[in-house]
Amino acid sequence: MRWLAIALLVVIVLLQHPLWLGKGGWLRVWEVDRQLAEQKETNKVLELRNAGLDAEVRDLKQGYDAIEERARFELGMVKQGEVFVQIPEKPAADQRAVVMPGKSPPAPVAKAAASAPAKAAASNPSAAAAQTGKTARP
Repeated sequence: MRWLAIALLVVIVLLQHPLWLGKGGWLRVWEVDRQLAEQKETNKVLELRNAGLDAEVRDLKQGYDAIEERARFELGMVKQGEVFVQIPEKPAADQRAVVMPGKSPPAPVAKAAASAPAKAAASNPSAAAAQTGKTARP
């Protein structure tokens, strides 16, 4: 009777082995399922990108506004009779300070100077556009 129980246990183990560890076993199914979920996520991202590109292509084929926008911002083109004004920003002064032994470091730069362009932008939008280097259109 004891040998029969051991023989049946061996048969059960031999039958279960392909189910769990074989070519089409559960471990392989779980791995493929994980890969499928990962690929679906990648496909969603690519579908969103393709939809954006499709809309851009349709816009470029149908309207001249998108073509004009690209010509202005990517190629720097202007219309005939239009004046292009660009005011470059001044490079910031070298703020590295040399600290002498025995002396305290210099005081930090006041924040009021940094907020001056923001105040100017609020009061005069065209001046703010000129300061940032963007085209001021009439």
